[in-house]
Amino acid sequence: MVAQRRLSWNFGLDRALAHADSLGKPLLVFEPLRAGYRWASDRHHRFVIDGMAEHVGVLQAARVAYYPYVEPSPGAGKGLLEALSRSACLIVTDRYPAFFLPSMQEAAARAVSVLLEGVDSCGLLPIAAADRTFSAAFHFRRFLQKTLPEHLLDAPDPDPFSRERALPPATVSATVLRRWPSASGDLLGGGPSVLSDLPIDHSVGPVAACGGSAAGRARLRRFIDTGLARYGTDRNHPDRDGQSGLSPWLHWGHVSVHEIFHAVAARSGWSPARLSPRSDGKREGWWGLDPDAEKFLDELVTWREIGFNFCALRPNYAEYDSLPEWARATLEEHAGDPRPALYSLEQFESAATHDELWNAAQRQLVAEGVIHNYLRMLWGKKILEWTPHPRQALDIMVELNNKYAIDGRDPNSYTGIFWVLGRFDRGWPERALYGKVRSMTSASTRRKIDVNGYLGRWGGQESLGV
Repeated sequence: MVAQRRLSWNFGLDRALAHADSLGKPLLVFEPLRAGYRWASDRHHRFVIDGMAEHVGVLQAARVAYYPYVEPSPGAGKGLLEALSRSACLIVTDRYPAFFLPSMQEAAARAVSVLLEGVDSCGLLPIAAADRTFSAAFHFRRFLQKTLPEHLLDAPDPDPFSRERALPPATVSATVLRRWPSASGDLLGGGPSVLSDLPIDHSVGPVAACGGSAAGRARLRRFIDTGLARYGTDRNHPDRDGQSGLSPWLHWGHVSVHEIFHAVAARSGWSPARLSPRSDGKREGWWGLDPDAEKFLDELVTWREIGFNFCALRPNYAEYDSLPEWARATLEEHAGDPRPALYSLEQFESAATHDELWNAAQRQLVAEGVIHNYLRMLWGKKILEWTPHPRQALDIMVELNNKYAIDGRDPNSYTGIFWVLGRFDRGWPERALYGKVRSMTSASTRRKIDVNGYLGRWGGQESLGV
């Protein structure tokens, strides 16, 4: 369990249970957490460990063996999966197309002597359903409208442990546990101080939000009850709390996109018969729902899953050269344009620019691990404007986002970062510095959305003048 860290609505878990049932063998749920990955910190570790603590209780009640392993030092877990595999018939794991997981799983498949199956539970559309990438959301949406209906009724089990299974008990050998001890109760249930001995970044502290499926479902219920009906009008206004706020739990796999979709469908009385037969790529009207639900599902499915598609089929998805040719050409042509200001990574990180709205967004990122979605776009556009070259702007966006954002290091977050530089967008009227890449200004943002309350919360101290 390395990407979809949940015990329901999970095709990988369903597959593992089906194998256990058919073979009459025990199931071991193994959930590791590495120490040595880039940007490992108290913030990300605590969010994952919250979910691990929840899994202990659920799997004890289901009489399924659970092995949570928190690596005490980089590389300490090397050989653990191979050791477990010596007693296994096969291994089922998550297929996930981003960050270090694909290379880690390729190495794992070479190291073990049994079948290792990677199961895709990332989105409504199976990753394998598309054999090409798409240049814009319009084109991907048209593909979805043609292809998704045949997959919509294929959902994971919402409660896979609801029925009794006559599976024998699984055990982990004492030899394995001596070398790779299971995460202690103190670590799983303790506060931030229990992370202090781990070799991770302690300067990026935990956020107030709790990880785990229970917390993610509570957020989902709140959104369905109070936010969905005003999503279309309020989502872009940070003072109105109109977003779903589900991206942290989606990123860590604590909540499934299938569960979210079914909650929206149940709330709206939706059935597949309400789908439009057209596949013209237009955003409105295809789902057969009210405009707010249509808008939310377009963000949840079209915009989220275009990123998974791109990461799965373009190994260089995180590199500058993966930008469309027109975007690279226009950015390079204007790379020498005078910048209104230039800031270092350290100045960006400490919210020390001349722009109070940008500084507020950066302070929210550092404190809460998120930026309001509309302001995240402005945040990226200004970094492009205030760095010497677009390549440096990309490096800074990736560093700040992946270090502080709970939902960072995700295909969806790379979509947002690279959208700033032209991915999944079109050319606009040419202007200085941006070329034909879409521009944004703080002044226009203030005119379009409500930010006074946001600035009251995150405006903070005076920033540097230029």
